[in-house]
Amino acid sequence: MNSTLENRIFGSKSPKNSQIWRELFDFQRRHNPVYGQWCDLMGFPLDKPAPNDWREVPFLPISMFKQHRVYTASTQPEVSFFSSSTTGQGQSQHAVADLSLYRRAFQQGFEHFFGPANEYALMALLPSYLEREGSSLVYMVEQLMDQAQAPKGFYLHDHAALLEGLAEAEGRGIKTLLWGVSFALLQLAEAYQGPPLQHTQIIETGGMKGRGPEMTRAALHAALQASFGPKPIASEYGMTELLSQAYALSHGRFFTGPTLELHIQDPSDPKNWLGHERSGRVCAIDYANVYSCSFIATDDLGRSHSDGSLEILGRLDHSEIRGCNQLAL
Repeated sequence: MNSTLENRIFGSKSPKNSQIWRELFDFQRRHNPVYGQWCDLMGFPLDKPAPNDWREVPFLPISMFKQHRVYTASTQPEVSFFSSSTTGQGQSQHAVADLSLYRRAFQQGFEHFFGPANEYALMALLPSYLEREGSSLVYMVEQLMDQAQAPKGFYLHDHAALLEGLAEAEGRGIKTLLWGVSFALLQLAEAYQGPPLQHTQIIETGGMKGRGPEMTRAALHAALQASFGPKPIASEYGMTELLSQAYALSHGRFFTGPTLELHIQDPSDPKNWLGHERSGRVCAIDYANVYSCSFIATDDLGRSHSDGSLEILGRLDHSEIRGCNQLAL
């Protein structure tokens, strides 16, 4: 374990725009067999100094989390999270050495966008996640829910109870978060007959999970607003392989919290990093992934903008549709 590195990451306001990534790179290529082999193949053997520019760092293909245990610590993991798999191509596994790092990362990210969780009532509609073991999203929402006010809870398929809780929170003027997987929110919207929600922020995530045709994010948000009212719909972007998240508070433009960076790479040339308004592979530097891998090339297609935001446009060709917030073009 590397407590010095942990303290440097979480002891500052944000590790971004620092040289902490170089320490992470050196630590992980030396102590993570999978990442070390990948770095060797990509021209960064152990006897070669770490680069001075993060753009030269080899980003590990996210598929490696399906094929290997991507793990840096010498101790046994405290928990392993598993991805969903909607096409039968297998699950990714993220072995987490220290759950407290995950809690610190998602707490910082959540508070960066929404403020303290204890200011909210929090209700969740996450059936596809609750119906399987090892969901990192369920763990995160559950931990935030423990801090929240009543009414709160996971509602699975009990739409009547959820609508009753929403009505109670709205009637009392309580700030409320409704966190749901896209297809379940659409089902709830069909049943909703109440007035426009005034105090409730909806956070959608997870795409359709094979429960219906994929939709553009704009179409999804329009359908939800048609039932729940004109308040902008927020979105969460996360995945099993990351301990940090990004959020879009409106219009599907994602911003990252203190421990995450998202960049756009040319899918055909991993050494070519694309500027704003160009579409390519989303790559993540997750500073909270101290004991797995912080440099991950995802299978998501995205586009960055000059204001620091990023759009998730869908999946790269031949990639499995799974994970949080995968919506079609």
